[in-house]
Amino acid sequence: MAVPKRRTSRANTRHRRAQWKAAAPTLADCPCPRREKVIPHRACTHCGLYRDRQITEPR
Repeated sequence: MAVPKRRTSRANTRHRRAQWKAAAPTLADCPCPRREKVIPHRACTHCGLYRDRQITEPR
């Protein structure tokens, strides 16, 4: 089993962890007239449209 020879310093650990970032979700415009922002491949939460078809009840 591989075992580290030396302890990783705080600077190196923090330098490595600094690269872990949360990415903002990609948003697309809904085809409805209001142009709500929608996560791709999901029905619009406002109007209920998905690929120009009514999937859920509009709010």
